[in-house]
Amino acid sequence: MMPQTPAARVCSHCDGFPVVHITTGTTPDGRRRTLAATCPACKGTGTRRTLPSALIRAGK
Repeated sequence: MMPQTPAARVCSHCDGFPVVHITTGTTPDGRRRTLAATCPACKGTGTRRTLPSALIRAGK
């Protein structure tokens, strides 16, 4: 039997949308300038790390 890996949990800070683009305005020729902002909690992965169940039980 193959070991099963736990499913990745969605980051509670960004709800799975780790990178957003913020519009800073338009240039004189009509193009938009954007900045990319990443979630500081998950560092742009969209998932959060799960703790092993042994640590959860021991750390009550």
